[in-house]
Amino acid sequence: MSITRTGIRSTTVALTTIALLASAASARDQRLTAREVIARIQQQVGVPWQSDTVDTFKAGNPDIPVTGIAVTMMATLDVLQRAAAAGDNLIITHEPTFFDHLDTADQLPEKDNDPVLTEKRQFIEKHGLVIWRFHDHWHARTPDGIETGMVHALGWEKFEDSTNQYLFNIPETSLEKLASEIKHKLGIHVVRVVGDPALHITRLAFAPGAAGFTNHAKALEMTGVQALVIGEAREWETVEYVADAASEGKQKSLIILGHIPSEQAGMEECTRWLKTFVTEVPIQFVPAREPFWSPNP
Repeated sequence: MSITRTGIRSTTVALTTIALLASAASARDQRLTAREVIARIQQQVGVPWQSDTVDTFKAGNPDIPVTGIAVTMMATLDVLQRAAAAGDNLIITHEPTFFDHLDTADQLPEKDNDPVLTEKRQFIEKHGLVIWRFHDHWHARTPDGIETGMVHALGWEKFEDSTNQYLFNIPETSLEKLASEIKHKLGIHVVRVVGDPALHITRLAFAPGAAGFTNHAKALEMTGVQALVIGEAREWETVEYVADAASEGKQKSLIILGHIPSEQAGMEECTRWLKTFVTEVPIQFVPAREPFWSPNP
């Protein structure tokens, strides 16, 4: 039996095609899993990993191959929809996904039948998403990862106190101008301010997120601090305290940014950091949209 050149060529092409398909399949099999990505984060974060932490998987199968990573401040349904549409199946979020700190949703009256929670869980399952929270250890870094990103976004590096990364000595400005500048730099729709708009500010404390009344009061009591910039607070705690201080004629004020805007740039910083040691899959920052809006006068 004779084999023609055409036959040989066809056989060679077929074998090459099979080899390429096998190679592609092998490459897919060798993609990083979500669990492997997180293990790499644990190795690189620079602080001892704690067993008592909220930095755990919240949904999905950690052993599936990662097609793309979406880093976000808060895994809202809107963020999950945008991530899934982009082909990302590992979501790294700073804040909870299921409405409470431990992601148990236990505060919902009937969590097993809650329509909002149910639809969100169904979306996650349908699109094969894996959600992991990165909160405690990103804050625990020195300097704090969230604070670092926020300071960079605000352009405050040169004003940072050398002994305390949460304190800033700024060129003298009014409270109103300071609040307006922050609002503009961070692109915030709704900023709330307590205190005299004309109050002269030269020293401020910045406590992003929800640091709590005890920490807020400590910051306000620091020598020379005239303004405290925060994410959120209960209105009968920090807000009332600052309002009373202002009524007493004390040089104290409060700027409330909202939780998401006060920490958002910190997770953008996390995205940049993650890209330095996870290079096998695409990584993108997916900002959470500010939930508040204000009606026009």
